Amino acid sequence: MIRQCLIIFGCLALGEVIVWLTGITIPSSIIGMLLLTLLLHLKAVKLEWVQGMSGFLISNMGFFFVPPGVALMLYLDLIQAELMPIVVATVVSTVLVLIVTGWTHQIFKHHGNSAE
Repeated sequence: MIRQCLIIFGCLALGEVIVWLTGITIPSSIIGMLLLTLLLHLKAVKLEWVQGMSGFLISNMGFFFVPPGVALMLYLDLIQAELMPIVVATVVSTVLVLIVTGWTHQIFKHHGNSAE
């Protein structure tokens, strides 16, 4: 259990250090997850070493949404005032993501089939 925590929180801490040193605007938690993914892919960290803790965190993920939900309620008046731009931006960005994902899949599928 201690090793699992050290690996997961170590990757998170390393992500914090990378953001602090470089000043990039990517959240440190994302960088930490990418580092953990890289370590798992390179087999520097075995899946069994983090499986228990990651399973616990995933099964209790709902608790991590409570603070942002409460914070969202504090700005409800601002959200109501800007509801239309928020909805439009959400719909447009969702459609764009779907289109770009489809195009990307087709490009990789086409290049994958031509290599065979």
